[in-house]
Amino acid sequence: MQDQSKRCSASSVKSVAYSLGFDLVGIAPVGPFPETVFYPKWLESGYAGEMKYLERQKTAKLEPQSILPGARSVIVCAMNYNSAQPLTQYDRMKAWISRYAWGEDYHDTVTAKLRELADWIEQNAPHRTKAYVDTGPLIERIYAKYGGVGWFGKNTCIINQKVGSWLFLGCILTDLELPYDTPVPDRCGSCTRCIDACPTGAIIEPYILDSRKCIAYTTIELRGDIPEEEREGIGHHLFGCDICQDVCPWNRKAPHASIDAFEPKAGLFWPAIDGLLDLNEEGWRSLIRGTAVKRAKIKGLLRNLMVVAGNSGVAGFLPGLRRFLTHDDASVRSHAQWAIKQLEKL
Repeated sequence: MQDQSKRCSASSVKSVAYSLGFDLVGIAPVGPFPETVFYPKWLESGYAGEMKYLERQKTAKLEPQSILPGARSVIVCAMNYNSAQPLTQYDRMKAWISRYAWGEDYHDTVTAKLRELADWIEQNAPHRTKAYVDTGPLIERIYAKYGGVGWFGKNTCIINQKVGSWLFLGCILTDLELPYDTPVPDRCGSCTRCIDACPTGAIIEPYILDSRKCIAYTTIELRGDIPEEEREGIGHHLFGCDICQDVCPWNRKAPHASIDAFEPKAGLFWPAIDGLLDLNEEGWRSLIRGTAVKRAKIKGLLRNLMVVAGNSGVAGFLPGLRRFLTHDDASVRSHAQWAIKQLEKL
């Protein structure tokens, strides 16, 4: 048993993680942390919007022992998804999809690698593991901070001094006791570029995000109608938003991803609006299959597309928009009506 534990030292765990393609690895205690005190207050303030699952997962997020009794360590793995493609581009004929969603669905890619690491730990030591990527009941960013992977940016993203913030995070909760890494200092300093650049004022103060104002939340998580007063602020964003990361100085020299899985799938990088208006149901299924874009569902994407077209100022989109006045989804129809009114004002 002792020999098995030696094979699962912190250095060996990290070595295996790097061999699997992770760019950063850190080890954190299970808590509690000061940030876990803030989290319930953030929820109570309504900043999570309609993401009710966050409230349902609150106990597990604050008490990892409820997920895995006897948990001692959290292994945090980060994978860089940056691409050689340019940062957010503006062209009134085109829509923008967030960088993280261009390639394979990170839930699948990162989870597969994380489970390989978890399986290796269980095979080489008499200890249990639970692995989570984004959708699980762990606040990955907190463990990333205390595992030395990076610091909390003012835009609430984890930032690493060498890699930047284009990172997918995954955590392995385990009852294997490992030495913890040291948190890195906050290097945002007096910079407020992310706060100043946010087109909808979603970063209401440093380190605090009101999801209800965030373009990513509105275009991905929000179901039903987008409030009319918020539609103009969405601009050309079809799915997600990268602006607060685009302007971050720590991303100026961010390296590109070392694996091809996150390279853009055909049709997802800066797509033409008219081409999207012409897509039928099967075309949409094919476009988003195997990517994180499917999170918004086709009806949600069509709703967003109506807003993007309405914000474009291109009257040439009117014929394509009018076809959606008879769509079977009421939200798509109402957003098409709004978009047509916007363009008919020109």
